Amino acid sequence: MTYVIAQPCVDVKDKTCVKECPVDCIYEGPRMLYIQPDECIDCGACEPVCPVQAIFFIADVPEQWAPFTAANAEFFADLGAPGGAAKLGKLDRDHPLVAGLPPQPTGSAGPRAESAAERPPGPPVRPVSRRPDARRR
Repeated sequence: MTYVIAQPCVDVKDKTCVKECPVDCIYEGPRMLYIQPDECIDCGACEPVCPVQAIFFIADVPEQWAPFTAANAEFFADLGAPGGAAKLGKLDRDHPLVAGLPPQPTGSAGPRAESAAERPPGPPVRPVSRRPDARRR
């Protein structure tokens, strides 16, 4: 099992998830970030830090974004498992699913977020992984 980056990342690419990933398995295309499924260790560190909530455990990808599960894996069809995104840098292509999308509005809060007006007063709430075995490093 692995994590998947879905449509809310398109044209946003905040990259906070890249900084949190302990194994450097999040690669950058021109419009979206992708998780290399063979390099991902399922730690879940990337999911709660994504400001647009585009990262899902593979079993939790919303139906509307199910095609992004295959897109994340297929993105690496010719790359294989390079052993870390940092040594490759930004790649010059996106998966055809992403490349074919119209420009996406940026600044979206994502599907699971609530607006500041809806959030009760108090300290910011940091989402946590729904995986009971997710390890934090």
